Amino acid sequence: MSRVRQAAIAAASAAAGAGAALLYTSTAQPRQPQPIKAEPTLEIIPPDSPGITPIPDIRTKSLPIQAPPPGLMIKSSIFPNVKPEDIRNYGHPGPVADELKGLSLYGAYDRRTRNPLWVAEHITRESVAQINATRKNNFREDLSIPKIFRAKVSDYVKCGYDRGHQVPAQDAIWSQKAIDDTFKMSNMCPQVGKGFNSGYWRHFEDFCRNLTSTYPSVRIVTGPLYLPRQGDDGKWRVSYEVIGSKEVPGAEEISEREDHNFAPNVAVPTHFFKIIYGEKEPIDEDGNECSTGEVALGAFVLPNAVIENNKKLADFEVDVAHIERASGLEFVKKLDPKRQTRLCEEVECGYLVKQMNDKMKSKL
Repeated sequence: MSRVRQAAIAAASAAAGAGAALLYTSTAQPRQPQPIKAEPTLEIIPPDSPGITPIPDIRTKSLPIQAPPPGLMIKSSIFPNVKPEDIRNYGHPGPVADELKGLSLYGAYDRRTRNPLWVAEHITRESVAQINATRKNNFREDLSIPKIFRAKVSDYVKCGYDRGHQVPAQDAIWSQKAIDDTFKMSNMCPQVGKGFNSGYWRHFEDFCRNLTSTYPSVRIVTGPLYLPRQGDDGKWRVSYEVIGSKEVPGAEEISEREDHNFAPNVAVPTHFFKIIYGEKEPIDEDGNECSTGEVALGAFVLPNAVIENNKKLADFEVDVAHIERASGLEFVKKLDPKRQTRLCEEVECGYLVKQMNDKMKSKL
């Protein structure tokens, strides 16, 4: 055997022995596992996961981590410095209900529909008996409303609707200023004329006025409604006509563009409501306003359409809650239910309105 071959065999034997010794050592004396040092990790979250914050680039001292690909988000326990409420620094967007104030009325105006939201009046036996004013039909804009949101007299020109008073002029004849206040456009809504504003609705206003023969103090809240109708497909939708001039006063205040194309925006209500408060004891024995006496409550919703005079007023009676739900307004929040009685249980609502008016007038 040559020396070269002997050397090769010896080397191979030594390597095999070393491997066996290592195997024996590992088997006989297992090493204790060493704790693994935690490395910074990054959890990638899909972009549509809730409660996440986009991070443009993340780096740590021990491990540089590139920003996640565009469209991905990561969880973070650090809240960014965002203050959405600071939009108020530029002015609160709204909605705004402009206050309507006059000798004969009080209410709120809806800038979006260019109609009042509601208008309240107060009539008494003394107020309806006094005739100290004449009707001048001086319809005019309400200058207390910002120019761009006002309803204008021209909005009703050739529109097919009447300028319908919410507080009737006839209820304010005790003062010239009081009746003039009812002719501001902020007290108007588009109403069907013949058969409604000049028909059934007018008789209904007479009915309210004649309630002073039963109650010494009567308060009435009137306003428009925009109620849904069910279509042939079974779905419910709110749909109403819009009238008005395309000329927008104050449009230059919006921008300096020359391509203004504003559509008419005076809404035509689908219905109107009246809530009546018949106060039986408006003042106490000392002459102060009474807050404990009974109040006869009546609520009615009439369609803005032709109504035949043979319809009974009781057909339009509803719960106050029905009007509150439809309008988003509250009318009896501070009126104790124990003080409430039902108007139509104390006053006959089953007659035709014209018949009721004749009967009630005989009491005055």
